[in-house]
Amino acid sequence: MERRTHRCGAGATQPWTIGLLGRQLWSFEGDSDRSDVNQLLLQPFINYNLDKGWYLITDMIITANWYADSENRWTVPLGGGFGKMFEIGKQKMNTKLEAYYNVEKPDGAPEWTLNWTLQFLFPR
Repeated sequence: MERRTHRCGAGATQPWTIGLLGRQLWSFEGDSDRSDVNQLLLQPFINYNLDKGWYLITDMIITANWYADSENRWTVPLGGGFGKMFEIGKQKMNTKLEAYYNVEKPDGAPEWTLNWTLQFLFPR
């Protein structure tokens, strides 16, 4: 039975990968006729590796537009999905399918998003 794991400090192997990506954008230069930008992006992610290349994942992308009024400022999804690492010939690949419900969203934003990813991997 194959089990894929990630290293989590001091040589230990664990099936979990947990983290947070963040970005804050501000405009400070540019054409005066362009709108100013002040936006936050947070992406917490949790990945749990299963047998035979399968994994469970959630990697929600939370955004805030600080210039929008308070009712339209945030997009906060909740959900997750599953994926699989595999090979076609010698080409390593990854695919995943995720569904997210926006528990908080600006006017006009969708209630649900469905994401499918197919990646060609080129490890060293």
